[in-house]
Amino acid sequence: MRISKSKFCAGVQCLKRLYLLVHEPEIAAEPDGTADAIIEQGREVGLLARKLFPGGIEVCSTGLDQAIRTTRELVANHEVPAIFEGVFEHDGVLVRVDVLQRRKDERWRLIEVKSTTDVKDHHLEDVAIQHRVVSRSGVDLAASCLAHVSRDYVYEGVTIDASRFFRIRNLTRQVEKLQPELTVQLRSEFRILTMSEAPQIPAGRQCTDPFTCEFYDNCNAPIPDDHISRLPRIHASTVSKLFALGVESIHDIPETYDLTERLRRACTSVQTGQAWYSPDLRDQLSKLTYPLYFADFETVNPAIPRFAGMRPYDQIPFQWSLHVQRELGAALQHFEFLANDTSDPRRAFISTLSDALGDSGSIVVYSQQFESQRLSELVASVPEFAGRINKIQRRLWDLLPVVRNHVYHPAFAGSFSLKSVLPALVPSMTYDGMTVADGQAAGLAWESLVHGGLDRDEHNRVRKALLAYCGQDTLAMVRLVEGLHHVSQ
Repeated sequence: MRISKSKFCAGVQCLKRLYLLVHEPEIAAEPDGTADAIIEQGREVGLLARKLFPGGIEVCSTGLDQAIRTTRELVANHEVPAIFEGVFEHDGVLVRVDVLQRRKDERWRLIEVKSTTDVKDHHLEDVAIQHRVVSRSGVDLAASCLAHVSRDYVYEGVTIDASRFFRIRNLTRQVEKLQPELTVQLRSEFRILTMSEAPQIPAGRQCTDPFTCEFYDNCNAPIPDDHISRLPRIHASTVSKLFALGVESIHDIPETYDLTERLRRACTSVQTGQAWYSPDLRDQLSKLTYPLYFADFETVNPAIPRFAGMRPYDQIPFQWSLHVQRELGAALQHFEFLANDTSDPRRAFISTLSDALGDSGSIVVYSQQFESQRLSELVASVPEFAGRINKIQRRLWDLLPVVRNHVYHPAFAGSFSLKSVLPALVPSMTYDGMTVADGQAAGLAWESLVHGGLDRDEHNRVRKALLAYCGQDTLAMVRLVEGLHHVSQ
């Protein structure tokens, strides 16, 4: 039986995950569009890293055994400066190496490429297992390294400079120290795979760290709406103390149990089945200045920057929606912007937005930090808008802390996200059934819109779905404010 590098790392996270990947893969959750996008982004970063090693040759053999032979031949060929996707096997462990670089002294440097912006703890086992297999396959390794994205790199707008885009970290000492642990881990993994059924490992932190397991639902029963962990921002130590008292349901928390003010009011709301509204809610809403502009932005943050002046993972704002209400109860006006091609959308984004926002009135957003940061970032690319952006930022009015501090409904289930708050307070509105129903899906949809080569009908369908989603976000805030005005009278 062979264990691949990916399955070895899965086993490091959880031996049960490894067992199910090998023996019961059919019960795994289907990867969603976000997972596919992450994989594609990693592929693009990996291809960019190859520019650091001109003349390198990729191992393209289809069968594993042939790939191993091809890799061995390339290692023996002194004219080959680097090998991409080389395949090695030792004692039943199979690894595919992103880059093997031949040094002038005929020793080698192993380089694992990651699209992250630094070295993560779980990367060490990843590089360590490759170091083990490659070195024990007869390759003289001088170093084992990890190449990751540098957030300090600024794209100048012509071609990506791979030498500055990546930072290469030498992990040789760390991975060599890990080798005794790997011996024990491999022994455990091979033993687990011979078992007739999956090991009984209780759910825990490993279900989501460092990745959410594809078998999460298999090991974690759905949490009831009245479970104590559904209280907003409840500390793990408080959960443990309540568990120790035999309390799992919010309904069983005694009135005398010491809770913070926020937890107590949420607890009372669930126990009584009644929404709670602060007596100060009216004062909070009185701070709004009409006309009201309900605003929402959508963005993507690609690893490889696309426009001059951008760094890896900088946000690209591609869409906004604006519902305008001149006075309470007045008819709404709706304005919107959506970039339709691959050109830099930032100037058009802020130009159209600033025109639509006028010069006065509160700009209502849900989580001000996000919108304010995006606006600040736009100053660098369109500095002539700096003054207008500063004025817009001073007019922002954040609905999130108003809800968090002055409202609680049992249906929030501990969450103050717009997706949780809206259906609880405005039952007639929902995101269910929408083609695009969250920010990640919006980013993926926009990427397909401008890069996907869609035919006209599909292009129009995706565009319509994006506009509907962003418009739903701003209309949701309108209805929430209207509802809060009503209950605060």
